[in-house]
Amino acid sequence: MSTSTRIAVADFDEPGWDYGIFRSPYHDYHRANGAKFCVYNGRLMPVSQAIERHDGYKALRQGLVMLDTGERPTEIAGPDAEKFCNKLFARDVSKLKPGRAGYGLLLYHDGNILCDGILMRLAADKFWYVQADGPVFSWFKAHSEGMDVEIRDPQSWVTQVQGPRALDMLTKVLDGGMPEPFGYYGVAEGTVNGQPVIVSRTGYTAEIGFEFYTRPDLGAFDGMKLWNDMLEAGKEFDLKVIGLDSLDARRIEAGILNNVSDMDETMNPYQAGLGAFIKLDGPDFIGRNALEKADRRPLLSGLRCKGGEPLNNGDLMVGDETIGRVTAAGWSPYLGEGVAIVRLKDADRAQQKNIQVRCTDGALHAADLVSLPMYDVEKKIPRGLDASIPKVHSAA
Repeated sequence: MSTSTRIAVADFDEPGWDYGIFRSPYHDYHRANGAKFCVYNGRLMPVSQAIERHDGYKALRQGLVMLDTGERPTEIAGPDAEKFCNKLFARDVSKLKPGRAGYGLLLYHDGNILCDGILMRLAADKFWYVQADGPVFSWFKAHSEGMDVEIRDPQSWVTQVQGPRALDMLTKVLDGGMPEPFGYYGVAEGTVNGQPVIVSRTGYTAEIGFEFYTRPDLGAFDGMKLWNDMLEAGKEFDLKVIGLDSLDARRIEAGILNNVSDMDETMNPYQAGLGAFIKLDGPDFIGRNALEKADRRPLLSGLRCKGGEPLNNGDLMVGDETIGRVTAAGWSPYLGEGVAIVRLKDADRAQQKNIQVRCTDGALHAADLVSLPMYDVEKKIPRGLDASIPKVHSAA
């Protein structure tokens, strides 16, 4: 089978079971818009829309986009909620105040990665964890035994609104305007034309933006009305609906990892380049003891290639020797070259020169290993400290 193909899900005009695959409340829009999907957390996430992927990237960097995601929120509530979170998450959750969110990394007992996501604190005794792909709900249920805590699926769906005009749109669409304060990683509850939502100053793009989370658990909910309300509010800002393909290059540039593909249960946080998030002098979380003696040399690196677009899962070569593989790849219209995240077979290769990478044309092209993120290391863009509109190149 050719490695240049990929598997996506199409929507067929016929009855039948989807066997545990859940559709977004906005699915009818995506279907009419020609979307193709991947399965993420048992949910359909659009990987493509009618917009061409490089045009979607341009809209993300210069204007405003909206992406329906397959991320899954889980609610953790009760008197022992903070105690539970300190046991499960590799961070000191007591420092996370209500109305704030933070990076949430879950580890197995051997210190290797189970999943990551965003942990939002809605109240002293209530958290929402918005996860990447992984068996998180079952993990939470298994470890909640003996604690006064409820693990609940609020059946919420997550949508990202990202780009330089994102906060302008939030001010317009949220009843009562944008919350104050609402800084980077802020969280608030509100309504859109009367429908309850949670909003957070987060995203998967390293651009300024927000995410909104539906609340069907609070009563009457009309998903298509909410979606259409967002589209209507976005007209003023030339809002584009994109798929995952349009933001993939941007998240690669930013060094934002995808669980299971970029990192997985065979590596620890240090090997994934996430050591800055690990504090071993805090609570005794699951996996902490193993991390004290873990290999701390990174296995992941960024890669740039002027000669072509690297092939997902393509080989990374030095001469005739394979030293790693591509875990995520795309063409950056901003940098004007191919970009990738690569996993090395040996951490000692992190400074390797004279590399070639397999590209989408089937050929090997010269490439360079680079640090992640590839630019905006201080995250000035998502923090709202750099409002410049970047120029982008034409497609590859």
